[in-house]
Amino acid sequence: MTDQISQKSWFARNWGWAVPLGGCLTIIVLFFIFLGSLIFGVNEFFTQSTPHQDSLAKVNQDEYVVNILGKPIETNGIMNGSISYQNSRGSADISIPIKGPKGEAQLYVIGTKQDEQWAYTEMYVIISETDEQIDILGYEQNKDDNEDQW
Repeated sequence: MTDQISQKSWFARNWGWAVPLGGCLTIIVLFFIFLGSLIFGVNEFFTQSTPHQDSLAKVNQDEYVVNILGKPIETNGIMNGSISYQNSRGSADISIPIKGPKGEAQLYVIGTKQDEQWAYTEMYVIISETDEQIDILGYEQNKDDNEDQW
């Protein structure tokens, strides 16, 4: 004769630690999903901003920077700094890591927004390998200063 011993299921034997552990892991996973989507959303907001797009366009048009970094020049990480908007005014003080096929650099942008128009007081690139600083607005800034004198 064969006697069968009925054995409880795995969950019935281990529910005392499996349920709290599963709940804690779920909360931790949801927290990291929330944190990741928050970081992605803020980063997307900054990359779609006018100062970010204007500065990348100017860097890609600067022959000297393109000669050093190669083409195309694109972002290389998360931007640092601040951008603020209030009605038709705003300000930006940002630092954007950029890279090209030949190297990496940091792009710095400082500007203000007045009546829906951005004006940049500083826009320069610092090449990572040589620490060379390249003024992207050099010609425009000098041109504007000369016009003010006359």
